[in-house]
Amino acid sequence: MKHILSKIVQSILVMFLVSILCFALIKLAPGDPVLTYVQPNMSESYIATLRERLGLTKPLPEQYLLWLGRILHGNFGYSLVNNRPVLQQILERLPATFLLMGVSLVLAVVISIPLGMKCGERPGGALDRFTSAVSYVGISIPNYWFGILLIYLFSVYLGWLPSIGMHSTGNHSLPDLLRHLILPCTVMTYVNAAQFTRYIRSSTITQLSEDYVTVQKAYGTPRRRIMYGNVLKNAILPLITVLGMSLQSLVSGAMICEQVFAWPGTGQLAVTAVTTFDYPLIMGITMMTALMIVVGNLLADLLYTIVDPRIRQAA
Repeated sequence: MKHILSKIVQSILVMFLVSILCFALIKLAPGDPVLTYVQPNMSESYIATLRERLGLTKPLPEQYLLWLGRILHGNFGYSLVNNRPVLQQILERLPATFLLMGVSLVLAVVISIPLGMKCGERPGGALDRFTSAVSYVGISIPNYWFGILLIYLFSVYLGWLPSIGMHSTGNHSLPDLLRHLILPCTVMTYVNAAQFTRYIRSSTITQLSEDYVTVQKAYGTPRRRIMYGNVLKNAILPLITVLGMSLQSLVSGAMICEQVFAWPGTGQLAVTAVTTFDYPLIMGITMMTALMIVVGNLLADLLYTIVDPRIRQAA
């Protein structure tokens, strides 16, 4: 319990530091948010009153505390562009982002575990050499370049799959959603699976050199039972840590893919907010993204504690 409470306190501290950094960066950014509300016929006194109503005349520490208090109460402010609540706009886009991230993450894990174990079982074999080459390409290739390549091949040249959006015009069926999901999901799945496979392969090779595997071989235990009965549960432990570490790249990769494929998620919303200098929306998306990453890392730490009894004993 103390270990869990310690992780929760650390997560709260990280979010507090992120909020300070987010507020400071927005204050240092060029431009004046008051100019968004200024009309040509407004007097200087009215502009000064407007600035005071927005709280921009108060000291920066007081502005930060007021802003943080509103955030803690779920009030992320209003967009400077469309005057809609920031939280409402983010929540409208989150399901699309979660769908893309979730499907690609599950597929990456499902592909990487058996493939990494097969490569680790026979290192240096034909499958291992081929998988290593493909994995190195997946680790090195930029998401946006791979996405553009898939669009040209499967959408422009072959015409098999749609290249943009989440649905076709007038068609909101599940098959249409799955067709639009194939290309962006392929990009994210390939990049993540390439990284996970390398870790599973390395962990499998390490586990096969342990004494308990030698003892089981001496007792005549079938190799398949050794691999999937003992080696598997120990080999996937590092994958939990890798999943927590890769959440940042997963979120950033989703934002890039959403922009390339015009996927209506928070990534596309973030790019629009940056290009229009919509500071409340930028701050809201930054805080929400940081919260997703912190909560994901916290869940990965807690899951690792549950799965590995050594961590529980040490805690």
